[in-house]
Amino acid sequence: MAENPRPPTANSNKSRTIRSQKIAPSSSDAVSISERNESLDRVPPPTTRSHTPGHLASKSQGGSSSRRKASEPSIRSRSQSVTSKSATYASPPPQTAPTPIPTLTLRRHGEHNNPVPTDPQAGSSTSLDADARRPTAMRSTSAIAGRATTMSGASGISGTSRKSSGPPRPRGPHVPFPPLQDPKTAPDVPAAPSSGMYWSRAPVSGAPHTPLRAHTTTLVGSNVYVFGGCDSRACFNELYVLDMDSFHWSSPHVAGDVPVPLRAMTCTAVGKKLVVFGGGDGPAYYNDVYVLDTVNFRWHRPRIVGDRTPSARRAHTACLYKNGIYMFGGGDGVRALNDIWRLDVTDPHKMSWKMVSGPSTGSSSGTNGSTPARDVNKPKARGYHTANMVGSKLIIYGGSDGGECFNDVWVYDVDTHAWKAVHIPVTFRRLSHTSTIVGSYLFVIGGHDGNEYSNDVLLLNLVTMTWDKRRVYGLPPSGRGYHGTVLYDSRLVVIGGFDGSEVFSDVWILELAVHAYYSQISHFTIEV
Repeated sequence: MAENPRPPTANSNKSRTIRSQKIAPSSSDAVSISERNESLDRVPPPTTRSHTPGHLASKSQGGSSSRRKASEPSIRSRSQSVTSKSATYASPPPQTAPTPIPTLTLRRHGEHNNPVPTDPQAGSSTSLDADARRPTAMRSTSAIAGRATTMSGASGISGTSRKSSGPPRPRGPHVPFPPLQDPKTAPDVPAAPSSGMYWSRAPVSGAPHTPLRAHTTTLVGSNVYVFGGCDSRACFNELYVLDMDSFHWSSPHVAGDVPVPLRAMTCTAVGKKLVVFGGGDGPAYYNDVYVLDTVNFRWHRPRIVGDRTPSARRAHTACLYKNGIYMFGGGDGVRALNDIWRLDVTDPHKMSWKMVSGPSTGSSSGTNGSTPARDVNKPKARGYHTANMVGSKLIIYGGSDGGECFNDVWVYDVDTHAWKAVHIPVTFRRLSHTSTIVGSYLFVIGGHDGNEYSNDVLLLNLVTMTWDKRRVYGLPPSGRGYHGTVLYDSRLVVIGGFDGSEVFSDVWILELAVHAYYSQISHFTIEV
C-alpha cells in the first residue's frame, strides 16, 4: 500500500495557541484519479505477513453534573463563517517525526507453529484466560489475542486495571473554557474557501478528560457518550459526556451493574439506551451485554434468553437494524473471526442471540474483487475493521487479522443473508480507522495503513463504489488510530486516539461545509 505522507503541522509547540481563521477562495481541492493511481503505484504492496501494529496476534485459524454551559457565546457557528474578531483554539498536540513500527520478535504459536507478531503497544501479557474477570498480570493491548512475546522499542503497559468497585481515580480541577486570543496577534492560518472541508481543534471545557484509545463514542441527541478504553497504563470503565453544542465535558455519577474496565468493545444506541457488548482487558475477553439508560445513568445486565451466545471477543463491530444489533468479526484471543450474530434488543431487559452467518472454513481470496471459492465467499476473519448499515446492507471495510492490513470492501445483505465482495480499482489499506455515513458517502478518517498512522480523510462513494481522496484545509490532527468519530450538525468530531506512542485526549472538528462533498443523497440504494 502506498505510504500516505502526513501534512506538515503548522504549530508543534506544547503551549495552547488561539488562531483566527481567514476565509478566502482558493483553487479547486479535487484530486484526480490519475494522481491517486500514480501515488499508489510508487510503492509496492506489503508482504503477506506485514507487521501491522499488533491488535490481532494470530491470523485466522479455521474462519474464525450536572453540566455547566460555557459562559462564552455558542461555538456552533461554522468555522467558515467566523469573523475577524472570532477565533478558534487550534494548537495541536506536540508532534514528532513518524516513528516506525518497532521490530518484532516472534514466538511460535502453539502446535500450529505460526509466527505471532507482538502488539507494539504492549509490553508483555499472560496466557489467554477468557473466563478470568480481572487479570492481575501486565496488560497486553492486543485485542485479538494476548500472547506473550518480546519486542524492541515498544512502550509497555504495566500495572493492572482498576476494578469497578475500587476507589475512584483522582480527578483534576475543572477545565475552564479557553480564552480567545486577539486576532491581531494570532498566527496566520492558511486561507480556505467557504466550500472546503476544514480541520480545527475544539475548545473544550468542563470535567478533565482522560486520554483514551479503543473507547466507544456514541451519539444520543446532542451528547456524545464516551465509555471505557485505555491509556498507556490501564483500562477504564468511566463514562464521560461531551455536549456537542458547547463542547463541555461532564463525568456523571452512574449506578447499577457497572461494566468492568473494557476496551475494544462496541456500544450501540437503541433509543436513549446504550447497549455495550464484548471487549476486554489484557488477556481477558468477554461476551457480556450491558445496558446504560442515558436518562437516569443506571447500568443493568439484561437477561439473555436461549443457550446460544457468540464467543467472547474484542475489536468487533456492531450495527443496529430493525430492533437487532448485527455484530461481525473481532478476535477471541486465539483467532480472528468472521461470523455474524444478531442480538434482539426489542426488550431492553430480555434479549436473545442468533447466529445469522457462521464462520468460514478457510480464508477468502476476494480482496480487490477477485472471485473467492463458493464455500468461502465471505471476508477474511478480521478485527479493527469498520461496519456501517445502509438499509439492509452491512458494509465492512478494512481491518486486520494480525498479519495483514486489509483494503477490501464487502457488503452483507441481512435480509437475503448473502455476502458480496465489492470491486474497487483503487484501494486503501486501513485498520483501527473510523468510518461514518454522510449522505451517500462513507467518510474514513485516520487509522493505520500497514506502515504508519494516518490522518487522511477518504470518501467512499456508496453509489459508484469508488474512493475519493479530497483536499482538507486548516490544521489537521496528528495521524492516529483507535479514536472515535461522530457526525453532528454538519461536522465530524474526532475524540482521542493513539499514534503509536502517545494516547490523546483532544477533540477535533472537521467542518464538512456546504460543498465539501458531492450532492448529499439521503435516499439511495447499494447495488451490489
